[in-house]
Amino acid sequence: MNISGSSALVTGGASGLGLATAEKLSGAGAKVVIVDLPESPGAEVADRSENITFVPADVRDSEQISAAIETASALAPLRITVNCAGIGDPAKTLGRRGPLGLDRFERVISINLLGTFNVIRLAAEAIAATEPVEGERGVIVNTASVAAFDGQVGQASYSASKAAIAGMTLPVARDLADLLIRVVTIAPGMFATPILQGLTDDARASLEKQIPHPSRLGQPAEYADLVAHIVNNPMLNGETIRLDGALRMAPR
Repeated sequence: MNISGSSALVTGGASGLGLATAEKLSGAGAKVVIVDLPESPGAEVADRSENITFVPADVRDSEQISAAIETASALAPLRITVNCAGIGDPAKTLGRRGPLGLDRFERVISINLLGTFNVIRLAAEAIAATEPVEGERGVIVNTASVAAFDGQVGQASYSASKAAIAGMTLPVARDLADLLIRVVTIAPGMFATPILQGLTDDARASLEKQIPHPSRLGQPAEYADLVAHIVNNPMLNGETIRLDGALRMAPR
């Protein structure tokens, strides 16, 4: 499917993987709406590009997401949606202060999993209303993580949320197949995103040594390149793709 001439919705688009994706898609000719929290630098990102619009929203809020989708659909037919919004909250199931608080576990599941599905279901409705182009109406790309498969100590909530995103990829792709909408998930390894910006040089080097090849952190642009390829390749559907340099996470 051709990126140019479409609109794209990118959640978590103010930084990291989402920002790189928004810039990639806008550079390829899409009108991009980035969704992020009000306090994010989303407005600054939009000010730098004619093809990027910022709509502040919480991915769990159906009204806010519907408003963002309406904004995107008004710019051009909505054919691309990329879910990059998410959080981590590392904590052991049972720590020195007792069991992990259920509210902390629920918050990660709520943002990462329920937020992703909320965007999927509402974006799918808008994409389904477009006219098919070369046998397709659109593509939804979700973000899981290698933690979905190799969760480390303290990652119970994060791994559960990302495993669920991977797990729903095929059934949602099957749900939407008759509507000519594809669904693909990317499971990134360790990428140079804001989450890792506070690392010391030694800590960063230690992480990079764990990655077989290339032995470095992934660049957000490499994630964005894969998103663009998924959009352009009509046979990619119902699959979770690891993007990790052959990394398999150790317990710690």
